[in-house]
Amino acid sequence: MTSVVFVHGTGVRAKSYEKSFARVVNGLGRVRAEVRVVRCLWGEEHGASLGLDGASVPMRSKNRGVGGGELLDEDDPLAVWALLEVDPLAELREFAEAARARRGGGARAGFAPGRQDPWHTIADRVRGLSLAGVSGGGESVAGVSGGGESLAGVSGGGESLAGVSGGGLSLAGVSGGGESLEGVSGGGESVEGASGGGLSLAGVSGGGGSPAELVSDLAPHLGPAAGRVAHEISRTLGGTPPADGIEAIAARAVYALAVQRAEGPDGADEPLPVDGADRDAVVGALTDQLGGTDRGGFAARAAKGVAVRALNSYLSPLSSLAHSFRSGITRGSVPAGGDILRYQARGAGVRAAIRAAVREAVDSGHGPVVLLAHSLGGIACVDLLAEPDPPAGVELLVTVGSQAPFLYELDALTALRRGEPLPAGFPRWINVYDEHDLLGFVGAKVFPGRVTDLRVDTRQPFPRAHTSYFAHHRLYELLAPELP
Repeated sequence: MTSVVFVHGTGVRAKSYEKSFARVVNGLGRVRAEVRVVRCLWGEEHGASLGLDGASVPMRSKNRGVGGGELLDEDDPLAVWALLEVDPLAELREFAEAARARRGGGARAGFAPGRQDPWHTIADRVRGLSLAGVSGGGESVAGVSGGGESLAGVSGGGESLAGVSGGGLSLAGVSGGGESLEGVSGGGESVEGASGGGLSLAGVSGGGGSPAELVSDLAPHLGPAAGRVAHEISRTLGGTPPADGIEAIAARAVYALAVQRAEGPDGADEPLPVDGADRDAVVGALTDQLGGTDRGGFAARAAKGVAVRALNSYLSPLSSLAHSFRSGITRGSVPAGGDILRYQARGAGVRAAIRAAVREAVDSGHGPVVLLAHSLGGIACVDLLAEPDPPAGVELLVTVGSQAPFLYELDALTALRRGEPLPAGFPRWINVYDEHDLLGFVGAKVFPGRVTDLRVDTRQPFPRAHTSYFAHHRLYELLAPELP
């Protein structure tokens, strides 16, 4: 029986680790049921914290700054999703602003007196969205909220949702749609520098997985999100002439709000791992039920320009907001950024925790051992395996979204100087990366003949691309034949 030691990355603590651990267990269980997954949670003991309660953070001043930077493009679906990460209602507000501008000061409303405002009708359709019976890849997840819990009439933790009607938002009609995850194959880009081991990615395409885990995460939050969007439509668009394109914008807003709620107040929890195919399946089902046809993540053609206006209008205030809320932002970023800095100076504890997890797996007789390591965890594993006395029993290292090759190029690894080869006894190394993940690097050219780079495409913008690998169904399918 193979033991896979799951080593987390920067910023992870017990609560978020358990969620990621469960995803890895489920993902590997689908493709290699006999594999045993072993915990390696180092963040609680060896992660960073503000030991002086933030005494080093400057106090806020009254000055405000305005940021610049390049404008984003509404033709890039990842740019639109990056905007919705910041403000789930941004597109909807810009759409409403354009509708009010078309009406003008003295123009007549787009509906006859005595009839229901068409925007209120659309708002009612948003409240009545249904996503039950989600399936994909042969999995059925009806009733995924567990314990027979109904999603009807879900309310949101004291949040006021004016205009919310009964019925809530259930989860029906979402399917994988046969969508594939593009960008994994093509021109041989996915595999570089393979050193044997039988890794073949010819003709590989992504997708085909089930959105069950995403649905489970979002289920308690979809009803309040739909109510919020319906209220916003009634409030901001009521009395304006009808216009095309609202369906896809409303669907994206409902989804983005549900994700935001699932991640906790002020993003206190780790970003929700989401595969782009699952996101598009959920958003596509919502769009279909609202009568729209935009399933690709782009702004609707009739609403062309809405997304780009929203994107550009949000860029300038961002630096001012960051200044105003610096203390909260700094505290919130300490686990992620602080873990990296602390590892560089105090990394021995992290490596000792990984060594202990490997020893436990070997001593239990559940070998051989695979190290599956994300981000900073991958750096620590490379450092550990490059030490003069690496732990015995590790036959395969899989780094995911890791910076280890980058640090080697900077001459910043602890156990291996730039220019030195990997030790002769270093195990086979597969390095997984996503081109949209700005924290994922490639290793085949850094360690020729010793690293196999495996490219995947989660179809997520950064930074969510960095946290969504283990929600990507195709990852496990590609790893299954490579595990000893």
